[in-house]
Amino acid sequence: NITNLQSDKSGTEEMATAPKATTPGPCDFPSTIVRATIVQASTVYNDTPKTIEKAGEFIAQAAADGAQLVVFPEAYIGGYPRGYRFGIGVGVHNEAGRDCFRKYHASAIVVPGPEVDKLAEMARKNKVYLVMGAMEKDGYTLYCTALFFSSEGRFLGKHRKVMPTSLERCIWGYGDGSTIPVYDTPLGKLGAAICWENRMPLYRTSLYGQGIELYCAPTADGSKEWQSSMMHIAIEGGCFVMSACQFCVRKDFPDHADYLFTDWYPEQHEEAVVSQGGSVIISPLGKILAGPNFESEGLITADLDLGDIARAKLYFDVVGHYSRPDIFNLRVNDNQNKPVTFVSKSVKAEDDSEPQNK
Repeated sequence: NITNLQSDKSGTEEMATAPKATTPGPCDFPSTIVRATIVQASTVYNDTPKTIEKAGEFIAQAAADGAQLVVFPEAYIGGYPRGYRFGIGVGVHNEAGRDCFRKYHASAIVVPGPEVDKLAEMARKNKVYLVMGAMEKDGYTLYCTALFFSSEGRFLGKHRKVMPTSLERCIWGYGDGSTIPVYDTPLGKLGAAICWENRMPLYRTSLYGQGIELYCAPTADGSKEWQSSMMHIAIEGGCFVMSACQFCVRKDFPDHADYLFTDWYPEQHEEAVVSQGGSVIISPLGKILAGPNFESEGLITADLDLGDIARAKLYFDVVGHYSRPDIFNLRVNDNQNKPVTFVSKSVKAEDDSEPQNK
């Protein structure tokens, strides 16, 4: 019996109960059920400690409702800089933009680091697998990153967004193929694609090729059209899709009239919606299990019957019986690519000892 549950911060709930399953036959096997929760909430901008504290409250609330997997939106820690210009124009810049970036950089976290340790402890304390969107700083370069934690409080690893969109490319670095993980967990095979990476067919295929079952899609896209993309991915990949987006209003953002919310967001009153959420959970059969919520911050929860994966792949397995590797084949470079590589003296000496062709 699968129950879909949505709740907002006030604690009100809506419940829709699916019909009871028929009596098991002789060839039936018990299904594995995973309760997954999306946190649809706004960053506390320019205040990472308070953002993490707020995350902890939502995680505890989700765990109290039985969640085993909790997924947060893109750039939840550090914040998605919606509407910011950072003083950037073609061939021009200004000091206000530099100062804005300084503050934004200060809100990002080092991975691994003390904030990662706090998140790991939250996962352990609440006994949940956790996928957290965060702004990661590596020196002075920022990466839009998804962090993965086990229910034992272990930091599993990260995925750095490989393709920032539009002006994001001016302030975020590019991830490489070394951080495109799918983790084999007791809940299922867990991975993520961030925002418009979900519109990159080859990126999606790299996740399908690793057997992804619990497909997390932290995003900043709260459009109605985004729902179609999520539906397509669930059916294409034969996986559960959990798309998490922030719900933000104008008062959630710091006040910077010079380069924030001037042309794009003309409504200046405090309650004007800036990011409308739209978080949703979809099954491999293309059924909406919970959401979308376009109204408020809150939790979006559904019970995932992992047996639906096999049911979905009876007719279509994109990297299995419905593939043609003799015609089409994807090659993924999963090496770490660094801009500077130092060759040790021992390797140099070995190279120098080799006979030279003349």
